[in-house]
Amino acid sequence: MTNTGRRNRERAATDQDIRRTARALLVEQGPEAVTLRAIARELGITAPALYRYYGSRDDLVEHLRADVVADLAAGLAEDIAQLPDEGARQLFAICRGFRHWALTHTKEFTLVFASPSGDDTLSRLDEPFGRIFLAAAGRVLAMHDLVTPSNDVVPAELRDDLTSFQEELLVVLKESGATFPVEKLDLGVTYLMIQFWTRLYGHVTLEVFGNHPIPFSKPDVLFEAMLADLAREIGLTAE
Repeated sequence: MTNTGRRNRERAATDQDIRRTARALLVEQGPEAVTLRAIARELGITAPALYRYYGSRDDLVEHLRADVVADLAAGLAEDIAQLPDEGARQLFAICRGFRHWALTHTKEFTLVFASPSGDDTLSRLDEPFGRIFLAAAGRVLAMHDLVTPSNDVVPAELRDDLTSFQEELLVVLKESGATFPVEKLDLGVTYLMIQFWTRLYGHVTLEVFGNHPIPFSKPDVLFEAMLADLAREIGLTAE
C-alpha cells in the first residue's frame, strides 16, 4: 500500500470499525488478542492512527467491555419483557439468561467478568447489567415477604463495606423505577444480595471454565438445583 493510500485508509477508519474489529478479535481469540497493533493490522492502518480514538489499549478495552455489557443487558431485557412484572420470575430468568450467555460467549465473559482488566460488573451498579439485575431484585423486595438474615447475623467486620454498598443500592434502585419500602433494604438484605450474586457468579464461572470438582453429565440440573436452593432460602420458588 502506498503512503497516500495508507493515509486515506487511516482517515476512513472509524471508531465503529475499530470496535467491530476489536470485538471480532475478542470472540475469535480471546482478550489477550485485543491489541492496538492487531487491530491496526486487521484494518490495514498504522497503530499510531488508533490513538486518535483511544489513548491506550486499556482505554479501548474499557469501551469494548462496556459494549459487551450493554449487549448482555439488552438481551436479558428482551428475555424478560414478556414475563409478569412481579420480580421473582424475572430475577430467576435473568440468572438463567446470564448463565446461557456466559456459556455461549465465553471470550466476552472472560473479558468482562474474569480478567484483571474487567472489574466485577455488579459492583458498577449504574451499568446496564447491574441495573437490570437490581431492578428485578428491587421488585422482589417490594412484592414479596422474604426470609432474610437479621442485622445481628452480619459479621461486624463486613458492616462498613455493606453500608457503603447499601447506599449505592438505594440510589440505583430508585433510579431504576423500583418502588419499595426503604426500610426493607437493611444490612441483612444487603448481605443476602451479595451472597446471592456471589453464589450465582461463582457457579457460572466454575462451569464456564470447567472447574467443578467433578464432571457433571447434566450441568443444567445442577444449576437449577442451585437456583432452587437460593429461592427456598428466601421463601421463593425458582419458576
